[in-house]
Parts: sequence; C-alpha cells; structure tokens
Amino acid sequence: MPAPTVDVMLPFFGDPYLLRRAVRSVQRQDRADWRLTVVDDGYPDDSIALWFAGLDDDRIRYRRNPQRLGAQGNNRYCIEHVELEYFVMMGADDLMLPHYLDTVLALHDRWPGAAVVQPGVSVMDDRDQAVRPLADRVKSLLAPSGSGPREVAGEDLAVSLLRGNWLYNPSLCWRTAAVRSVTMPESADVFDLALPLQVVAEGGSMVVDDHVCFRYRRHRTSDSGSGAAAGNRFAEERRFFAAEAERMTARGWHRAARAARVHVSSRLNAAVQVPGAVLRRDPGALRALGSHLLTR
Repeated sequence: MPAPTVDVMLPFFGDPYLLRRAVRSVQRQDRADWRLTVVDDGYPDDSIALWFAGLDDDRIRYRRNPQRLGAQGNNRYCIEHVELEYFVMMGADDLMLPHYLDTVLALHDRWPGAAVVQPGVSVMDDRDQAVRPLADRVKSLLAPSGSGPREVAGEDLAVSLLRGNWLYNPSLCWRTAAVRSVTMPESADVFDLALPLQVVAEGGSMVVDDHVCFRYRRHRTSDSGSGAAAGNRFAEERRFFAAEAERMTARGWHRAARAARVHVSSRLNAAVQVPGAVLRRDPGALRALGSHLLTR
C-alpha cells in the first residue's frame, strides 16, 4: 500500500447501515493512499465495533468517544486529530464515487496553494434516488458561475458564502496546513460555514469544480430542518452573522460585512417556514421566525 496522503474523517451518530455503505464507498476508491477514521459519538449499537473489527483493513480506524460530544464537538474532535496533508470530513450517510479522491487530489495538484476543493456533487434522498429540492436549486444559483475548475478567493468569495452557503461540506477536500493556520472561533454555532469563512478571511482560496464525484444525502427530516421549522435555529444564526459582520468590518471587507448583516438566504429560509407555522398554529415558532425576518 502507498503511504497515505489524505485523512478521511467520519464523525458518526446515526444509521449503522448507511455508515457501512459510506465506509465501503471509501474502500472502493480508485486510489489507495487514504486513511479512514470513524469517530463514533456513542451510538447505542454494539454491533458497530464488531463490524469494524471484522473489516481486516489496516487503513481504517474505529474510535468511540467515552462521553458523547454532540455533533459540533465531534466535528471539532475529528479536525483536531487530522494528521495527513489533506483531509475530508465525510458525512456518515454520504457516498464517495470511486474517482472522488482522484478528482479532488488532482485539483489540489493543479492549484497547490488552494486551501480547499469543492467538487461536483449530486444529491440523493433516503432511497438513493436523485433529487433536487429547493435548497439545492438555490445552492446552484449562489455558487460561483463558470464552467470547469476555477479558483475563487478573497472578499468576493466571502460575500458569496455569506449571502447563502452553497457548499457541500462533507464533499470538501481540505489542505490541512490551511486549516491549521487559523483559529476556529469557539462560539461558531453555524459550524459548516464558520470554518470556510475563517480560512477565506485569512487568505485561503477555494477551487470549485462541476465534475460530479460525490453523492450527498438530503433527508426529508433532519435536525437542521426541524430546527428551522420550529424557528429555534435562527437565534444561533443571528449571533453567528452578527459576529461575522464585525469581523469582516474589522478586516475592511465592507461588502462582506453588509452581506453578513443582511444574511438574505437565512431570512428567506425563515420566510419559507412561516406558512407551516401558521397552519400548525404555533405562536412560538411565528415569534421566532418573525424576529429573524425583521431583526438586523
């Protein structure tokens, strides 16, 4: 086996069947210079450890947290334990296509200074069927325009991400040194956006490609979706965007600061939830959603 160059970190608390499929998709990569670390955040299923013990693959490590860290805590743990030149924070229900690592590492070779690569992604539902719900149609509109691989950076990239997060974080391939050079804000409640923005603000660039090599699973119900419907996630988002507006202002990126204060896609998401809250006769959700729509 060649020496590994990319850490695939896989934080887990979910469906063991989907986890096993995610692991198999890593094993089926066209190249072998990877190492997979699964960090189980205390999922109550004793069969998981036994399954990993029976894999007989030295490239795969299974760890179980002695105490549950929660999703953000487990994500941080995974990033802190990256050791190789590149890393991927894969979702435990997503799938790499066999040429995924070939694709993203070739792009890193082509742009050796880039901090991260966002490859092409297809979206699937709970039954593996290709879907394109509203959230993903909006993402495609927000992503940088162009065809073929292109490098984006600076305030333009920050403005784009603050208007709406068009990234698929489990598909990102990071250059480890770029992440090690920044300090992740402890107060980052919107973790998926906090790390890319921190790296961009410190001068990191991103390569965006359209060639699909990763399958992202969009569940019909999810923690983020249920939180949005109830309105309780938006207070966290307001705190995050307010902090980003201050940080961008301090950097002199005034367009990015304005995009953070307006956080247009986050407000649109709240607006989409209003009819459901009306039908449910949920005054608490309506107050939370209204506050997010009107507060700056």
